[in-house]
Amino acid sequence: MIQRRDLLKASAAWTAASYSRVSGANQRIRLAGLGVGGRATYLLGLAAKAENTEIVAVCDVSMPRRLAAKEKFAPAGKDYLEYREVLARTDIDAVVIGAPDHWHVPMTIDAVKAGKDVYVEKPISHTVEEGERVRQAVLASKQIVQVGYQQRSWPHFQQARELVAAGKLGEISLVLTSWYQDYVVNLQTPPKVDPASVDWKRFLGSAPEQPFDPMRCVRWRWFWDFGGGHLTDLYSHYGDVVQWCLDQYAPRTAQAMGSRNALPQFECPDTINAAWDYPGFTVVYNGALNGSLDGGNILFRGHRATMKLNRDGFAVYPEGKVQRELTHWPEPELAVKSSADGTIAHMQNFLDCVRSRSAPNAPIGPAVAIARAAHLANSAFRKKTVWSL
Repeated sequence: MIQRRDLLKASAAWTAASYSRVSGANQRIRLAGLGVGGRATYLLGLAAKAENTEIVAVCDVSMPRRLAAKEKFAPAGKDYLEYREVLARTDIDAVVIGAPDHWHVPMTIDAVKAGKDVYVEKPISHTVEEGERVRQAVLASKQIVQVGYQQRSWPHFQQARELVAAGKLGEISLVLTSWYQDYVVNLQTPPKVDPASVDWKRFLGSAPEQPFDPMRCVRWRWFWDFGGGHLTDLYSHYGDVVQWCLDQYAPRTAQAMGSRNALPQFECPDTINAAWDYPGFTVVYNGALNGSLDGGNILFRGHRATMKLNRDGFAVYPEGKVQRELTHWPEPELAVKSSADGTIAHMQNFLDCVRSRSAPNAPIGPAVAIARAAHLANSAFRKKTVWSL
Protein backbone atom coordinates (compact mmCIF):
# COMPACT_ATOMS: atom_id res chain seq x y z
CA MET A 1 0.00 0.00 0.00
CA ILE A 2 1.29 3.45 -0.90
CA GLN A 3 1.83 5.51 2.24
CA ARG A 4 0.45 9.06 2.36
CA ARG A 5 3.91 10.55 3.08
CA ASP A 6 5.25 8.90 -0.10
CA LEU A 7 2.29 10.27 -2.03
CA LEU A 8 3.02 13.79 -0.80
CA LYS A 9 6.71 13.49 -1.68
CA ALA A 10 5.77 12.43 -5.18
CA SER A 11 3.27 15.28 -5.47
CA ALA A 12 5.87 17.91 -4.60
CA ALA A 13 8.03 16.85 -7.52
CA TRP A 14 5.00 16.43 -9.73
CA THR A 15 3.46 19.85 -9.21
CA ALA A 16 6.43 21.71 -10.65
CA ALA A 17 6.66 19.36 -13.62
CA SER A 18 2.96 19.44 -14.39
CA TYR A 19 2.78 23.10 -15.34
CA SER A 20 5.71 22.86 -17.72
CA ARG A 21 4.33 19.77 -19.47
CA VAL A 22 0.62 20.56 -19.66
CA SER A 23 0.45 24.07 -21.03
CA GLY A 24 -0.84 25.21 -24.37
CA ALA A 25 -3.58 23.85 -26.59
CA ASN A 26 -1.37 21.26 -28.29
CA GLN A 27 0.13 19.61 -25.22
CA ARG A 28 -0.78 15.96 -24.64
CA ILE A 29 -2.81 15.15 -21.52
CA ARG A 30 -2.23 11.79 -19.84
CA LEU A 31 -5.28 10.53 -17.94
CA ALA A 32 -6.13 7.75 -15.50
CA GLY A 33 -9.54 6.39 -14.52
CA LEU A 34 -10.31 5.75 -10.84
CA GLY A 35 -13.40 3.56 -10.57
CA VAL A 36 -14.22 2.43 -14.10
CA GLY A 37 -17.87 1.38 -13.99
CA GLY A 38 -20.45 2.30 -16.62
CA ARG A 39 -20.39 6.08 -16.20
CA ALA A 40 -16.62 6.39 -15.96
CA THR A 41 -16.22 4.13 -18.99
CA TYR A 42 -18.38 6.55 -20.96
CA LEU A 43 -16.35 9.53 -19.72
CA LEU A 44 -13.05 7.87 -20.57
CA GLY A 45 -14.44 7.07 -24.01
CA LEU A 46 -15.10 10.77 -24.58
CA ALA A 47 -11.65 11.72 -23.34
CA ALA A 48 -10.04 9.09 -25.56
CA LYS A 49 -11.64 10.70 -28.63
CA ALA A 50 -10.36 14.18 -27.75
CA GLU A 51 -7.25 15.50 -29.45
CA ASN A 52 -3.90 15.06 -27.72
CA THR A 53 -5.35 12.98 -24.89
CA GLU A 54 -4.14 9.56 -23.79
CA ILE A 55 -5.44 7.17 -21.15
CA VAL A 56 -2.48 5.47 -19.52
CA ALA A 57 -3.92 3.78 -16.41
CA VAL A 58 -7.16 2.42 -14.96
CA CYS A 59 -8.04 1.46 -11.40
CA ASP A 60 -10.99 -0.45 -9.94
CA VAL A 61 -11.75 -2.89 -7.13
CA SER A 62 -13.57 -5.11 -9.67
CA MET A 63 -11.13 -7.21 -11.66
CA PRO A 64 -13.47 -7.72 -14.67
CA ARG A 65 -14.18 -4.00 -14.96
CA ARG A 66 -10.55 -3.10 -14.46
CA LEU A 67 -9.29 -5.46 -17.14
CA ALA A 68 -12.06 -4.55 -19.58
CA ALA A 69 -11.24 -0.85 -19.22
CA LYS A 70 -7.54 -1.50 -19.68
CA GLU A 71 -8.15 -3.51 -22.84
CA LYS A 72 -10.45 -0.83 -24.26
CA PHE A 73 -8.64 2.36 -23.32
CA ALA A 74 -5.08 1.58 -22.22
CA PRO A 75 -3.85 -1.67 -23.78
CA ALA A 76 -0.27 -0.44 -23.46
CA GLY A 77 -0.93 1.09 -20.04
CA LYS A 78 -1.33 -0.42 -16.60
CA ASP A 79 -4.22 -1.46 -14.38
CA TYR A 80 -4.29 -0.94 -10.62
CA LEU A 81 -6.21 -2.17 -7.61
CA GLU A 82 -4.97 0.62 -5.30
CA TYR A 83 -5.71 4.17 -6.50
CA ARG A 84 -2.89 5.75 -4.47
CA GLU A 85 -0.40 3.91 -6.66
CA VAL A 86 -1.88 5.75 -9.65
CA LEU A 87 -1.58 9.10 -7.89
CA ALA A 88 2.06 8.41 -7.04
CA ARG A 89 2.97 8.31 -10.74
CA THR A 90 4.63 11.51 -11.93
CA ASP A 91 3.66 11.01 -15.59
CA ILE A 92 -0.13 11.35 -15.10
CA ASP A 93 -1.72 14.77 -15.51
CA ALA A 94 -5.33 14.17 -14.45
CA VAL A 95 -7.76 11.58 -13.20
CA VAL A 96 -11.41 10.79 -13.93
CA ILE A 97 -13.17 9.62 -10.75
CA GLY A 98 -16.21 7.38 -11.21
CA ALA A 99 -16.05 5.45 -7.94
CA PRO A 100 -19.08 5.29 -5.57
CA ASP A 101 -20.06 8.52 -3.80
CA HIS A 102 -18.33 7.73 -0.50
CA TRP A 103 -15.00 7.64 -2.35
CA HIS A 104 -15.36 10.99 -4.13
CA VAL A 105 -13.93 13.17 -1.39
CA PRO A 106 -10.99 10.95 -0.35
CA MET A 107 -9.95 10.40 -3.95
CA THR A 108 -10.37 14.05 -4.93
CA ILE A 109 -8.41 15.35 -1.93
CA ASP A 110 -5.62 12.82 -2.46
CA ALA A 111 -5.54 13.63 -6.18
CA VAL A 112 -5.18 17.41 -5.79
CA LYS A 113 -2.55 16.92 -3.09
CA ALA A 114 -0.67 14.73 -5.58
CA GLY A 115 -0.80 17.50 -8.17
CA LYS A 116 -3.44 15.91 -10.40
CA ASP A 117 -6.35 17.69 -12.03
CA VAL A 118 -9.69 15.97 -11.45
CA TYR A 119 -12.94 15.26 -13.27
CA VAL A 120 -15.17 13.77 -10.57
CA GLU A 121 -18.71 12.52 -10.94
CA LYS A 122 -21.50 14.05 -8.89
CA PRO A 123 -22.27 14.38 -6.06
CA ILE A 124 -18.92 15.73 -4.94
CA SER A 125 -19.55 14.62 -1.35
CA HIS A 126 -21.26 11.89 0.65
CA THR A 127 -21.98 14.08 3.70
CA VAL A 128 -22.33 17.77 4.48
CA GLU A 129 -19.12 17.73 6.52
CA GLU A 130 -17.14 16.15 3.68
CA GLY A 131 -18.20 18.94 1.35
CA GLU A 132 -16.47 21.69 3.27
CA ARG A 133 -13.35 19.55 3.64
CA VAL A 134 -13.00 18.92 -0.10
CA ARG A 135 -13.84 22.54 -0.94
CA GLN A 136 -11.01 23.80 1.23
CA ALA A 137 -8.57 21.24 -0.14
CA VAL A 138 -9.34 22.10 -3.75
CA LEU A 139 -9.20 25.86 -3.19
CA ALA A 140 -5.88 25.48 -1.36
CA SER A 141 -4.42 23.65 -4.36
CA LYS A 142 -3.56 24.83 -7.86
CA GLN A 143 -5.52 22.02 -9.47
CA ILE A 144 -8.45 22.07 -11.89
CA VAL A 145 -11.50 20.21 -10.52
CA GLN A 146 -14.53 19.72 -12.75
CA VAL A 147 -17.62 18.10 -11.18
CA GLY A 148 -19.96 16.06 -13.38
CA TYR A 149 -22.82 18.56 -13.68
CA GLN A 150 -22.69 18.57 -17.47
CA GLN A 151 -25.72 20.85 -17.80
CA ARG A 152 -23.34 23.78 -17.17
CA SER A 153 -21.55 22.99 -20.45
CA TRP A 154 -24.73 22.21 -22.45
CA PRO A 155 -25.54 25.11 -24.80
CA HIS A 156 -29.31 25.06 -24.38
CA PHE A 157 -29.02 25.03 -20.57
CA GLN A 158 -26.67 28.02 -20.85
CA GLN A 159 -29.19 29.80 -23.09
CA ALA A 160 -32.04 29.00 -20.70
CA ARG A 161 -30.04 30.48 -17.83
CA GLU A 162 -29.48 33.68 -19.79
CA LEU A 163 -33.23 34.01 -20.39
CA VAL A 164 -34.02 33.53 -16.71
CA ALA A 165 -31.38 36.09 -15.73
CA ALA A 166 -32.76 38.57 -18.28
CA GLY A 167 -36.21 38.39 -16.63
CA LYS A 168 -37.93 36.62 -19.54
CA LEU A 169 -40.12 34.63 -17.15
CA GLY A 170 -40.74 37.45 -14.70
CA GLU A 171 -40.65 36.85 -10.97
CA ILE A 172 -40.12 33.14 -10.22
CA SER A 173 -41.57 31.91 -6.95
CA LEU A 174 -41.84 28.18 -7.67
CA VAL A 175 -39.58 25.68 -9.43
CA LEU A 176 -40.85 22.14 -9.97
CA THR A 177 -38.30 19.42 -10.64
CA SER A 178 -38.84 15.72 -11.28
CA TRP A 179 -37.10 12.57 -12.41
CA TYR A 180 -38.65 9.21 -13.22
CA GLN A 181 -36.72 6.05 -14.03
CA ASP A 182 -37.68 2.40 -14.39
CA TYR A 183 -35.66 0.28 -12.01
CA VAL A 184 -38.44 -2.25 -11.48
CA VAL A 185 -38.00 -3.70 -14.97
CA ASN A 186 -34.21 -3.53 -14.69
CA LEU A 187 -34.21 -5.45 -11.40
CA GLN A 188 -36.57 -8.27 -12.33
CA THR A 189 -33.38 -10.36 -12.42
CA PRO A 190 -31.22 -9.78 -9.32
CA PRO A 191 -27.61 -8.77 -10.07
CA LYS A 192 -25.01 -11.51 -10.05
CA VAL A 193 -21.44 -10.72 -9.06
CA ASP A 194 -18.67 -13.20 -8.27
CA PRO A 195 -17.41 -12.10 -4.83
CA ALA A 196 -13.96 -13.42 -5.71
CA SER A 197 -13.75 -10.83 -8.50
CA VAL A 198 -14.23 -7.82 -6.18
CA ASP A 199 -11.98 -6.52 -3.42
CA TRP A 200 -14.93 -5.87 -1.11
CA LYS A 201 -12.84 -4.41 1.72
CA ARG A 202 -11.46 -1.75 -0.63
CA PHE A 203 -14.95 -1.12 -1.99
CA LEU A 204 -16.21 -0.45 1.55
CA GLY A 205 -13.45 2.00 2.39
CA SER A 206 -14.85 4.24 5.15
CA ALA A 207 -18.23 2.46 5.15
CA PRO A 208 -19.12 0.15 8.05
CA GLU A 209 -17.91 -3.43 7.75
CA GLN A 210 -20.58 -5.65 6.21
CA PRO A 211 -20.80 -8.90 4.24
CA PHE A 212 -20.52 -8.85 0.47
CA ASP A 213 -23.86 -8.15 -1.22
CA PRO A 214 -24.23 -8.17 -5.02
CA MET A 215 -27.12 -5.67 -4.83
CA ARG A 216 -25.08 -3.17 -2.80
CA CYS A 217 -22.09 -3.71 -5.05
CA VAL A 218 -24.00 -3.00 -8.27
CA ARG A 219 -26.77 -0.63 -7.08
CA TRP A 220 -24.74 1.20 -4.45
CA ARG A 221 -26.45 4.54 -5.19
CA TRP A 222 -29.52 3.30 -3.31
CA PHE A 223 -27.80 2.34 -0.04
CA TRP A 224 -26.92 4.98 2.55
CA ASP A 225 -23.38 3.74 3.21
CA PHE A 226 -22.37 4.43 -0.39
CA GLY A 227 -24.84 6.88 -1.97
CA GLY A 228 -27.87 9.06 -1.33
CA GLY A 229 -30.61 7.82 -3.64
CA HIS A 230 -32.78 10.16 -5.68
CA LEU A 231 -31.58 13.42 -4.21
CA THR A 232 -27.85 12.99 -4.78
CA ASP A 233 -28.00 10.87 -7.94
CA LEU A 234 -30.80 12.56 -9.90
CA TYR A 235 -32.13 15.69 -8.22
CA SER A 236 -28.69 17.21 -7.69
CA HIS A 237 -28.28 17.57 -11.47
CA TYR A 238 -31.35 19.77 -11.75
CA GLY A 239 -30.98 21.32 -8.31
CA ASP A 240 -27.62 22.60 -9.51
CA VAL A 241 -29.30 24.10 -12.59
CA VAL A 242 -31.87 25.84 -10.37
CA GLN A 243 -29.24 27.30 -8.04
CA TRP A 244 -27.13 28.35 -11.04
CA CYS A 245 -30.03 30.01 -12.86
CA LEU A 246 -31.42 31.82 -9.82
CA ASP A 247 -28.02 32.52 -8.23
CA GLN A 248 -29.02 31.18 -4.82
CA TYR A 249 -26.91 28.46 -3.22
CA ALA A 250 -28.18 28.11 0.35
CA PRO A 251 -31.72 26.91 1.15
CA ARG A 252 -33.30 28.12 4.38
CA THR A 253 -35.25 24.91 4.96
CA ALA A 254 -35.27 21.36 3.57
CA GLN A 255 -37.75 18.53 3.98
CA ALA A 256 -38.56 15.21 2.34
CA MET A 257 -40.89 12.25 2.61
CA GLY A 258 -40.94 8.98 0.74
CA SER A 259 -41.13 5.20 0.84
CA ARG A 260 -39.74 2.03 -0.63
CA ASN A 261 -42.95 1.23 -2.44
CA ALA A 262 -41.61 -0.48 -5.55
CA LEU A 263 -38.15 -1.62 -4.49
CA PRO A 264 -38.07 -2.73 -0.85
CA GLN A 265 -34.64 -4.28 -1.40
CA PHE A 266 -33.18 -0.76 -1.48
CA GLU A 267 -32.47 1.36 1.62
CA CYS A 268 -33.08 4.77 0.04
CA PRO A 269 -36.69 5.54 -0.91
CA ASP A 270 -37.64 4.66 -4.47
CA THR A 271 -40.50 7.18 -4.31
CA ILE A 272 -39.79 10.60 -2.85
CA ASN A 273 -41.11 14.16 -2.54
CA ALA A 274 -38.73 16.86 -1.33
CA ALA A 275 -38.84 20.66 -0.99
CA TRP A 276 -36.36 23.45 -0.29
CA ASP A 277 -37.19 27.05 0.60
CA TYR A 278 -34.79 29.68 -0.74
CA PRO A 279 -34.98 33.47 -0.42
CA GLY A 280 -37.75 34.36 -2.90
CA PHE A 281 -38.65 30.92 -4.22
CA THR A 282 -39.39 27.28 -3.39
CA VAL A 283 -38.04 24.19 -5.17
CA VAL A 284 -39.98 20.91 -5.20
CA TYR A 285 -38.76 17.51 -6.39
CA ASN A 286 -40.85 14.43 -7.21
CA GLY A 287 -39.15 11.15 -8.07
CA ALA A 288 -40.11 7.52 -8.60
CA LEU A 289 -38.44 4.40 -9.96
CA ASN A 290 -41.43 2.42 -11.21
CA GLY A 291 -41.80 4.04 -14.64
CA SER A 292 -39.82 6.33 -16.92
CA LEU A 293 -42.47 8.35 -18.77
CA ASP A 294 -41.65 12.08 -18.80
CA GLY A 295 -38.05 11.43 -17.69
CA GLY A 296 -36.52 14.41 -15.89
CA ASN A 297 -37.77 17.98 -16.08
CA ILE A 298 -37.50 21.46 -14.57
CA LEU A 299 -40.42 23.90 -14.61
CA PHE A 300 -39.57 27.51 -13.79
CA ARG A 301 -42.91 29.18 -13.03
CA GLY A 302 -42.76 32.97 -13.43
CA HIS A 303 -45.51 35.56 -13.52
CA ARG A 304 -44.82 36.31 -17.21
CA ALA A 305 -44.07 32.81 -18.50
CA THR A 306 -43.22 29.25 -17.55
CA MET A 307 -40.13 27.50 -18.90
CA LYS A 308 -39.95 23.71 -19.26
CA LEU A 309 -36.30 22.71 -19.37
CA ASN A 310 -34.76 19.26 -19.77
CA ARG A 311 -31.99 17.47 -21.62
CA ASP A 312 -33.99 17.50 -24.85
CA GLY A 313 -34.19 21.31 -24.88
CA PHE A 314 -36.51 23.96 -23.45
CA ALA A 315 -39.71 25.83 -24.26
CA VAL A 316 -41.13 29.11 -22.92
CA TYR A 317 -44.92 29.29 -22.50
CA PRO A 318 -46.31 32.83 -22.05
CA GLU A 319 -49.00 33.78 -19.57
CA GLY A 320 -52.20 35.43 -20.82
CA LYS A 321 -52.53 33.46 -24.07
CA VAL A 322 -55.17 31.00 -22.86
CA GLN A 323 -58.10 31.50 -20.51
CA ARG A 324 -56.98 31.40 -16.89
CA GLU A 325 -56.71 28.00 -15.22
CA LEU A 326 -57.53 25.99 -18.34
CA THR A 327 -55.40 22.87 -18.45
CA HIS A 328 -54.01 23.12 -21.99
CA TRP A 329 -50.83 25.01 -22.68
CA PRO A 330 -50.43 27.84 -25.20
CA GLU A 331 -48.03 27.50 -28.09
CA PRO A 332 -44.49 28.20 -26.88
CA GLU A 333 -43.14 31.58 -27.85
CA LEU A 334 -39.64 30.14 -27.87
CA ALA A 335 -38.47 26.54 -28.23
CA VAL A 336 -34.91 25.22 -28.46
CA LYS A 337 -33.90 21.61 -29.03
CA SER A 338 -30.69 20.00 -27.83
CA SER A 339 -28.37 18.61 -30.49
CA ALA A 340 -25.97 16.48 -28.42
CA ASP A 341 -25.08 15.11 -24.99
CA GLY A 342 -23.69 17.95 -22.89
CA THR A 343 -21.19 15.54 -21.34
CA ILE A 344 -19.15 15.78 -24.54
CA ALA A 345 -18.74 19.53 -24.12
CA HIS A 346 -18.24 19.13 -20.37
CA MET A 347 -15.31 16.75 -20.81
CA GLN A 348 -13.82 19.01 -23.48
CA ASN A 349 -14.18 21.99 -21.14
CA PHE A 350 -12.26 20.04 -18.50
CA LEU A 351 -9.45 19.16 -20.90
CA ASP A 352 -9.30 22.74 -22.16
CA CYS A 353 -9.00 23.99 -18.58
CA VAL A 354 -6.24 21.49 -17.79
CA ARG A 355 -4.24 23.16 -20.56
CA SER A 356 -5.23 26.78 -19.98
CA ARG A 357 -5.56 26.62 -16.14
CA SER A 358 -8.86 28.52 -16.47
CA ALA A 359 -11.76 27.84 -14.10
CA PRO A 360 -13.98 24.97 -15.31
CA ASN A 361 -17.72 25.26 -15.96
CA ALA A 362 -18.67 23.17 -12.91
CA PRO A 363 -16.24 24.21 -10.15
CA ILE A 364 -16.02 22.99 -6.60
CA GLY A 365 -18.06 25.70 -4.82
CA PRO A 366 -21.46 25.24 -6.52
CA ALA A 367 -20.99 21.46 -6.52
CA VAL A 368 -20.50 21.43 -2.76
CA ALA A 369 -23.55 23.69 -2.36
CA ILE A 370 -25.99 21.46 -4.27
CA ALA A 371 -24.65 18.32 -2.61
CA ARG A 372 -25.29 20.02 0.73
CA ALA A 373 -28.90 20.78 -0.24
CA ALA A 374 -29.43 17.13 -1.19
CA HIS A 375 -27.81 15.86 2.02
CA LEU A 376 -29.94 18.19 4.16
CA ALA A 377 -33.17 16.88 2.61
CA ASN A 378 -31.98 13.28 2.98
CA SER A 379 -31.19 13.98 6.62
CA ALA A 380 -34.64 15.49 7.12
CA PHE A 381 -36.19 12.39 5.54
CA ARG A 382 -34.24 9.97 7.71
CA LYS A 383 -34.89 11.94 10.90
CA LYS A 384 -38.55 12.60 9.98
CA THR A 385 -38.14 16.31 10.59
CA VAL A 386 -37.68 19.60 8.75
CA TRP A 387 -34.18 21.05 8.54
CA SER A 388 -33.99 24.83 8.93
CA LEU A 389 -31.36 27.49 9.52
